[in-house]
Amino acid sequence: MKVAIQGIRGSYHHKVALELFDDQIDIIECLSFDELVDSTSQGLSDYGIMAIENSIAGSIIPNYSLIDDNGLFIIGEYYINIHHNLMVYPGVSFNEITNIASHPMALLQCKDFLKKTDKIIVEDKDTAQVAKRIMDEKVFNTAAIAGTEAAEMYGLEIIETNIQTIKDNETRFVVVSKTVDNAITKEFNKASLKFVLSHKNGSLANILNILANYGLNLTKIQSIPIIQTPWKYSFFIDTTFSDFNKYKKAIDEVSLESELVKEFGVYSNYKSQ
Repeated sequence: MKVAIQGIRGSYHHKVALELFDDQIDIIECLSFDELVDSTSQGLSDYGIMAIENSIAGSIIPNYSLIDDNGLFIIGEYYINIHHNLMVYPGVSFNEITNIASHPMALLQCKDFLKKTDKIIVEDKDTAQVAKRIMDEKVFNTAAIAGTEAAEMYGLEIIETNIQTIKDNETRFVVVSKTVDNAITKEFNKASLKFVLSHKNGSLANILNILANYGLNLTKIQSIPIIQTPWKYSFFIDTTFSDFNKYKKAIDEVSLESELVKEFGVYSNYKSQ
């Protein structure tokens, strides 16, 4: 089984892949979400694992559009607590480094820690890739922000632990596929959808009332600009439910209040322990 991840081995995406599947999978390393989506949509990977939102930094909005524009389905989700660490080439002290580098989302999640330093903050493509480069190229002036898995895999020394702004720093990942996988979605209780409002007063309020009337719990709503039509927005929502038939009836009614309704996936709502 081929699973595409954003980043390289030792990254948080890699950790999710191993926890969701097993260590027998073939990891396809992608240094951007665009590359990950291309790999999945073109059938080069069976599944793709994408971070979609973080409890500190918020939604990764471009990823919603990537899933939508490339016709991918969300077939599962996974949450993990993210513990960021500052790591260096073995023997290097904090005073010897001039730069701190990591993925932009990781830097954002460690904003309070970084504000207290005088180091140069460098955005990079992946947490683990920075760690690997420090070891491979014997970079003494740069520290990486990454997980303990990256430090262990590439032999770096952790000099500061849990530097994220908030201790309980959780990231939600989604599993995407070119096709719907019934084996994964057989016990579903959550759905991800997109809708575009019709030109009626109170359309959004009506839609929210429909979801509530059928007992659906709206866990996420994200507005995304429709590029082709300035100042018009589509809405991406996540909702949980206990009765699939009520969910389908709710979506049928939502369709009457919308110009467009698109279902990205129905799957199991799951959080790691």
